[in-house]
Amino acid sequence: MQQKVVVVGAGLCGTLLALRLAQRGFQVEVYERRADMRKTNMSAGRSINLALSDRGMRGLRLAGLESDILPLIIPMLGRKIYPREGNAQFMPYSGRDDEWINSVSRGGLNVLLLDKAEGTGKIAFYFETECLDVDFAHKSMRVRSAQTKEVRVVDADVFFGTDGAGSAIRQTMLSESARLRFNFSLQYLTTGYKELEIPAGQGRTFQLDKNALHIWPRHGFMIIALPNLDGSFTVTLFLQIAGNPGFESLRSDTEIRHFFTEYFPDLTELMPDVLADFRANPTSSLGTVKCYPWQVNGTFLLLGDAAHAIVPFYGQGMNASFEDVVVLDGLIDKFGPAWAKVFDEFQTVRKVDADAIADLAVENENEMRDATADPVFQLKRKIELQLEQNYPDYFSKYSLVTFREDITYHDAMVKGRKQDDILMAYARAAQSMENVDLKDVLQRLKALQ
Repeated sequence: MQQKVVVVGAGLCGTLLALRLAQRGFQVEVYERRADMRKTNMSAGRSINLALSDRGMRGLRLAGLESDILPLIIPMLGRKIYPREGNAQFMPYSGRDDEWINSVSRGGLNVLLLDKAEGTGKIAFYFETECLDVDFAHKSMRVRSAQTKEVRVVDADVFFGTDGAGSAIRQTMLSESARLRFNFSLQYLTTGYKELEIPAGQGRTFQLDKNALHIWPRHGFMIIALPNLDGSFTVTLFLQIAGNPGFESLRSDTEIRHFFTEYFPDLTELMPDVLADFRANPTSSLGTVKCYPWQVNGTFLLLGDAAHAIVPFYGQGMNASFEDVVVLDGLIDKFGPAWAKVFDEFQTVRKVDADAIADLAVENENEMRDATADPVFQLKRKIELQLEQNYPDYFSKYSLVTFREDITYHDAMVKGRKQDDILMAYARAAQSMENVDLKDVLQRLKALQ
């Protein structure tokens, strides 16, 4: 008898998961509280552009979508750093020619996944249908239609919670935390963000290098810009909520204009609507969700942001969620639909890696907003790039995390941190590339192994 599986949440992770489960022959139902984004103008503020890298591409490849994603992405070969004083500097992501990350629209990618999933003819989508709560003992959940207000019970063999950082399934787990021994934490940063825009130039031309992720680091806050297919750039201001400067101190038009002309004069010239954008778009918070266990009774499982929401500073949130699907798929290969074994092994394997990338993402805020303008850090990156160009077996911490899908996040973190300690100390002593002996550096790094 064909097993019925329910996926709660039709975002990126949920839709990819539903597609892959349908490809495996399961009967799949997807419940999403929002309207079908393909039929509705989703104008509630722009979504941060996503950085698609190797771990995420692996998930798309698993579902046969590698060629479909290519028209939607823009390769970003490195960071373009704009210090407050001095000239802009380009810092490649890797010393190898075939390693880069890709800018992709969250909405565009989600539409692709929805179209492909629906195209299988094996998945039933229920939009504007909210999961109210779940019944762990009876393998069911209650849902409510936003259109009819009808509440009904949905039964299934297994349920997957991919309903994001505010997961309804996780909320039920939290309400029964004593019985389930469920641990949960939500740690907010003092940093918030607001999205703005650099419009396309005449003829939909790019006003900045389209093949770079642009960063304006300002010691404690920053702006980043990622390219869009239409020639525009999505601009994100990361700034403290309180303090001066801080979002709470930017109230009047004069204060807002002064902030941008004081700290980002070159960028402001490219943003004629910066004041209107600042007023129109919300100020949002950034937080890390950690919880455990991720599964209940071999019947309910959390994946993606529902299990491990992270801040965006390593560009790995979506990639980690897609990797969840890859790992789960491999465990189905191993155990078949013996869900209790699959779910238990999944949470055991993935928890340590989810915690690792969450911690790395928080750490990387400092690197992006402060360290990228530090001459010692810049020299360290030059050393790393020279090592990668001359010694193919060497991978920087960033490369281990971003380009090595065969290495877990946890192993990449442990090895990468040790390498960083050695390289920062070496760069601080060397002061310039003329004083760097690459063979000596490599020997020091190999001593870690």
